[in-house]
Amino acid sequence: MAAEIRNFIVTEDDTGMRLDKFLAVQMPDFSRTEIQKFEIKKPTVDSRQLTVKLSEKIKPGDEFSVAIPVKQDKSLLSTDYCLPNTDLEILFEDNDIIVVNKPRGIAMYPGAGNETDTLVHAVLTHTTLADIGGDTRPGVVHRLDKGTSGVVILAKTDAAYRELVKTFAAHDLVRKYVAFVWGVPNWESADISGNIGRSTHNRQKMTMVKVGGKEAHTSVVVLNAWSRNGVSEFRCTLGTGRTHQIRVHLSAHGFPVLCDPTYGRGSTRFGSVKNPELLEFIKTHNMQMLHAELLELSHPITGEKMKFKSKLPDDMLELKEILDL
Repeated sequence: MAAEIRNFIVTEDDTGMRLDKFLAVQMPDFSRTEIQKFEIKKPTVDSRQLTVKLSEKIKPGDEFSVAIPVKQDKSLLSTDYCLPNTDLEILFEDNDIIVVNKPRGIAMYPGAGNETDTLVHAVLTHTTLADIGGDTRPGVVHRLDKGTSGVVILAKTDAAYRELVKTFAAHDLVRKYVAFVWGVPNWESADISGNIGRSTHNRQKMTMVKVGGKEAHTSVVVLNAWSRNGVSEFRCTLGTGRTHQIRVHLSAHGFPVLCDPTYGRGSTRFGSVKNPELLEFIKTHNMQMLHAELLELSHPITGEKMKFKSKLPDDMLELKEILDL
């Protein structure tokens, strides 16, 4: 495979340094993990190339050549594809990042059963994305479930990708979601904590666990409650970012998200729904009424504080109109 070759010569100042540290200093655009995957050789006097170990201590005059694989061919992703029935809604874009409003029903990136019609495909018809992140998920630093709509940020450069990964890992950001749920609470706000792990009964589902799993925190505020219909509107703020976190936390506490095919337990409530329009809506919608409303974080390169917000999608606005009747 074609590769970019970079050559380096060790100076007196670098004497005694490990080769991996030396290369990390010389190539700040790559992480040590990435450098470990490169082919690194040392020329000899008879023009041979010796493969070297990254733990090797270097000395003045040492020469090294580093073969950096050519950036991946994104032909798998760069199809002529547009989001069905809508244009790609861009909330912000510069040289480093792009922030979009993901429609409900669109997968983030290719996977089983979703090879082409994804958000990544749509973004790549508009711009380029960072090459790190995986062959089928370039630039993806966080994800929304296929059935969840709302604000998503993607990295256009490798440097932005690395910084965004750090931001999400440290939870140094604000993420707010709006959810329509079954049930009307007797409280105005609540903090939900509980470890989340994969279900032992269904590996496709997550569940709250007493032992193991990952720590998870969700703060909930009641925005609206329709007692007659037994439905509420919540705003949920993530303290952590676990898989299916909001859906699992709310369902476990008796407030499953409407139309959620995995955690919603919707069919058990059909008999209690007296509003025929609401019943029809629930029966004809099979994706959770959950929307990533707000994302607030620092720009990965400039450090500027940024806030992105998107309006409720049409289906959730329709649901709200039905509930307000």
